[in-house]
Amino acid sequence: MKRFTATELREYLDSAPKKPLLIDVREPWEYEIVKIEGSKLHPLGRLPELLDEVDSTDEVVLICHHGNRSRYAAHFLQQNGIPNVINLEGGVDDWARSVDTSLATY
Repeated sequence: MKRFTATELREYLDSAPKKPLLIDVREPWEYEIVKIEGSKLHPLGRLPELLDEVDSTDEVVLICHHGNRSRYAAHFLQQNGIPNVINLEGGVDDWARSVDTSLATY
């Protein structure tokens, strides 16, 4: 599993020839407060359903509040045949503090 800080992910997204899927594993109420543009909400409790939506060739960035739930999700995906996963270390909180300071924090 790759691990990117928010600034590393921003640089990667700006330069990647094919954009990865951005999957936010937080709860809907958290997603309503703040989200990374282009991310799709898929709460951790529904993670097995994500396996039907992701292809084994897709690159997937997992996002949560601080990076712990997304790390769990990344391990789950890898164990179930999705090898190209990136965990956003520091989560959306780090993103809002270092990449897009116009976003809310909680």
